Amino acid sequence: MGLEIFPQTDVTAEQVSVEDIKHLITNRAIEGETMLLNMGPQHPSTHGVLRLLLELDGETVVNCIPDIGYLHTGIEKNMEAKTYIKAEVMSDRIDYLNNLGNNLVYCLAVEKLVDLDVPPRAQAIRVILAELQRIASHLIWLGTHALDLAAMSVFLYCFREREIILDIFELCSGQRMMTTYIRPGGLWRDTPVEFEDAVRNFLKIFPRRIDEYEALLTKNPLFIERTKNIGILTPEDAIKWGVTGPMLRASGIAHDLRKVRPYSGYEQYDFDVPVANGCDTYDRYIVRIEEMRQSVRIIQQALDKLPYGPVLSSNRKYVPPPRSELGTSMEAVIHHFKYWTEGFPAPKAGVYAAVESPRGELGVYLEGDGGPKPYRCHWRTPSFANLQVLPLISKGVFVADMVALIGTVDIILGDVDR
Repeated sequence: MGLEIFPQTDVTAEQVSVEDIKHLITNRAIEGETMLLNMGPQHPSTHGVLRLLLELDGETVVNCIPDIGYLHTGIEKNMEAKTYIKAEVMSDRIDYLNNLGNNLVYCLAVEKLVDLDVPPRAQAIRVILAELQRIASHLIWLGTHALDLAAMSVFLYCFREREIILDIFELCSGQRMMTTYIRPGGLWRDTPVEFEDAVRNFLKIFPRRIDEYEALLTKNPLFIERTKNIGILTPEDAIKWGVTGPMLRASGIAHDLRKVRPYSGYEQYDFDVPVANGCDTYDRYIVRIEEMRQSVRIIQQALDKLPYGPVLSSNRKYVPPPRSELGTSMEAVIHHFKYWTEGFPAPKAGVYAAVESPRGELGVYLEGDGGPKPYRCHWRTPSFANLQVLPLISKGVFVADMVALIGTVDIILGDVDR
């Protein structure tokens, strides 16, 4: 890193730390060779509390140092102080635009740790909701990314469709966000009778709405000028830096956990993994647009073969009793009380589960110690890894292009800081 950032110095990459980099940048700025500019932490285009320390030569970015930690909440350590079931509530807050995806990967880890089955109907509904969540997240990204580049109409259109998706989430869980609807062993409850029609109505209108977004942006000369050949990330660099998700696929690498390591029954569905080879900000836009179309395909297939049956495992050791039994069975009342107050024990073992979130690989490492609380809970979040390449892809661009580069990474600072 040191050699790339400071080719004019004699230091080696192993000798350079972040503090060394800041010191060298500051010295150059004091000597008048370059200028320092703080972008953030309260900057409208950083989409959260992110500070960028920019070294500029005129309007050209020479170096960029992301300064994170302003949103640190200690979620991982706090989850270790709660029972497995109560800790799930905190997963919603990590990536607040992928609440159901966070619930899903945490529940997959718990189910793997205790060897808990999930009924087929719950698996299919999980897929439907996870893909709706992916679309909603991409809509937020597209709307805010376009707004940062002065395309306000796209922002309003994207939020129009996102409202429909949030209404579906509220229909199922009673909450538009922070649903905690996916639970270990299945779902909190079955979907209401209006669910299927609501999703099908959304699928009818949404492909045409994607066409509207593209009509406004894809061939727009101003949008192309602000995104083409900006923020080049080569396939080699993407792999080296641990980048995943649309950023990796826009660099020509067709890596998607739904294909390479299927979970929740994704192997049953026919869909493509969108890739592009331009490796720039524009291609990352193209990939995310196509991902929304593929999500529509997956949801349609899941709806068409949605099975009937229970949505929660019958393994009473790890799931609460049915609500219908509480009025007739004292054993069910005792089980319900002990389940929510004491939790359930998990074996001494460590497991890792991962899903393809809207931003890339989202993983959870869980380690049990035989008690009702996780001994270790660690999250592998895509935004943290993807943000690392910002100094690399920003080198040599104009400072005005930093707005587009921050947007193209699609970072969530709660995802980064945890």
